[in-house]
Amino acid sequence: MLEASHHSLIQYRLPTTGEVVPLLQIAPSKTDQERVLLVSPELADVLSTIITRIRDPRTGAVPRVVAYDYNERVWNPPMPLLFQYDRSGEPSHMTGEFLRACLNDVLEATGLTDASGLPLDFDPHDFRRIFITDAIRSGLPPHIAQVIAGHADINTTMGYNAIYPAEAIEAHRAFIARRRSLRPSEEYRTPTAEEWDAFLGHFERRKLSIGICARAFGTSCIHEHAASAARCSVPSPTSAAAWSRSATTSWPASSKPNARAGWASWKGLRSVLPEPRTSSPSWTPNKSAETPLWS
Repeated sequence: MLEASHHSLIQYRLPTTGEVVPLLQIAPSKTDQERVLLVSPELADVLSTIITRIRDPRTGAVPRVVAYDYNERVWNPPMPLLFQYDRSGEPSHMTGEFLRACLNDVLEATGLTDASGLPLDFDPHDFRRIFITDAIRSGLPPHIAQVIAGHADINTTMGYNAIYPAEAIEAHRAFIARRRSLRPSEEYRTPTAEEWDAFLGHFERRKLSIGICARAFGTSCIHEHAASAARCSVPSPTSAAAWSRSATTSWPASSKPNARAGWASWKGLRSVLPEPRTSSPSWTPNKSAETPLWS
C-alpha cells in the first residue's frame, strides 16, 4: 500500500447498469500479481482526505516523490504517491518504519490495553487479519476474501480468520435453523407418549447377554437362540471374551441350536466362532431333529 499512487485510483463502468464504481489498483502485489479492489464508501472518504491533505495548495496537483524499493533495492522514479508527508517543507515518502512509529504513537495516546492489561502493539499486517476476520464473519465467502487478499491458497486466507467457540456454536445453530426451515413442518411434530415409550423401549430390548442388537429402530428381531443373536448383534469387549471361551468348551443347554434353526443358522454361527482347539470336542452338523448338532 505504501507504493499506491494517485494513478492507482481508476473508474470502472458496470456493463449491466452502466454505473461507475471506483477501484483501487494494487500493482505490484507481494505475489507479483496485480489486484483490483472495490473502493467502499468508507475507503473513498479516507482516500479523498489523504489526497486533499497532500495536494499542492498552489497547483492542486499531488506532488511526485522518490521512494526506495526495499525488495528490489532500487530507487523508483518520482511518482504521486498517496503515503507522503511534509518533512521540513519538502514532500517525502513514508517508509514502513515511519508508519509503525506513527501507529505506536496513536496506540499510546489512546491508552488501549489488551486482556492482560498490557499496551496494544499493532503491526500494519494485523489490519489485514482484522479485515479478513470481519469480512468472513459479516458473510463474505472465503474464496472471495482470498481474491481480495491476493492469497494463492485459500488455507492461507482461513489461517487469517479468527474463529471463536461462541461464533462456531451460533453459526452451527443458524445452519440447523435454515435446514429445518426447508423441511416439511410435519416432520417436527411432538411425538405421542406411546411413540416415545416405544422408542425408549427399543434400546432396552437391544441389550442381550452377548452384546447389543444392531437392528435399527422400527425393525423386528426375535432372538430365538445364539445363532440369530450372533448375526445381528455387536458383542461388547467383555461378552466377546466370554463368547470365545464358551465356544471352545461347552454350550448352555437352553441356547443350543436345534434342527428347527436350519442349515443357514448353523453356517451363521460357525462363521463367528473361533477355530476349535485340539482338546475341545468336535461337532458335526446334522439335519436330524432328534440328534443334536454336535456331539
